[in-house]
Amino acid sequence: MLNLRPAAECRYDAVSLGEVMLRLDPGAARIRTARTFTAWEGGGEYNVIRGLRKVFGLKTAVVTALVDNEVGRLVEDFMLQGGVDVSHVVWVPSDGVGRSVRNGLNFTERGFGVRGAVGVSDRGHTAVSQLRPGDIDWAEIFGRQGARWFHTGGIFAALSESAAEVTLEAVEAAHRYGTVVSYDLNYRPSLWKTIGGGAQAQTVNRELATSVDVMIGNEEDFTAALGFEIEGTDPNLTYLPVAAFGRMIERVSARYPNFEVIATTLRAVTSATVNDWGAIAWSRESGLVEATQRDGLEIFDRVGGGDSFASGLVYGLLEGETLETAVNYGAAHGALAMTTPGDTSMATAAEVKKLAGGGSARVDR
Repeated sequence: MLNLRPAAECRYDAVSLGEVMLRLDPGAARIRTARTFTAWEGGGEYNVIRGLRKVFGLKTAVVTALVDNEVGRLVEDFMLQGGVDVSHVVWVPSDGVGRSVRNGLNFTERGFGVRGAVGVSDRGHTAVSQLRPGDIDWAEIFGRQGARWFHTGGIFAALSESAAEVTLEAVEAAHRYGTVVSYDLNYRPSLWKTIGGGAQAQTVNRELATSVDVMIGNEEDFTAALGFEIEGTDPNLTYLPVAAFGRMIERVSARYPNFEVIATTLRAVTSATVNDWGAIAWSRESGLVEATQRDGLEIFDRVGGGDSFASGLVYGLLEGETLETAVNYGAAHGALAMTTPGDTSMATAAEVKKLAGGGSARVDR
């Protein structure tokens, strides 16, 4: 299904490119009334690579940029605790006040019942958004050191015009060295608003898509970021039927014959704390496959669920599992990640495999 480089010739199983922010979490309180916050690290692309290392035990590295100050070093410390190689972090000198370059902050409150989750990011002028083509030695990472898999996505690409250029430089370099590329569309209107909006998002993502092997995204992502409308669905439905997504995948795969795998989560929101959760994936070899559907899934913290889905999927594919097994790893990992606080997963590989195989929440003694 995927032509993976041999592990023996690569230093890394997987490498990601993206912003890593300091997440400040008010716990059960709200951002506007909180007096204390728990600090975590997080970022769409990073969460995937962190899960591959901490949960599944693979060798991973992150490519990002941070300001060399106490906040940047705190984020580094979190990444080190996650076991991710930080030797490719670009450290930018601090100007003392953050006028020209900063580290990103993400305030995130969990929803409950009828109150949805809220995220407030503070990421203008961040170090990683100012990366330029040529700043990263991709020949060193993909060539001399070697990586089997490269993951990035639409959040990083939307940070600035130069970030989009760096993303394109990275995916093209990965392909030159035979590294499999996965990309999570992760469309965020707020990020694209000041750099061309939805039209620019489609322009950028369509160009990037031509160098992607494994494309990940929900129905909104494929519509907003690539321009594929969902056809033949009831507008009153709160979820996307598998058949409708399957029809869209046929059109997506025809437009991008380079896509070897397309995958998505399917989420129907009953309340902030109860979701129906599922996933599907497609490959030219296997066709459309479905993960176990989990209706009425109880959510503790939904942020990072999609990223954990991606890391479980990537793990399965790296291990040479069938697409059905890989998508079930992804769905199970995403479900488990949403039972704990923070962007990053606290699950174990054994828990993921148990749940993917039909295990329950009975007490393990």
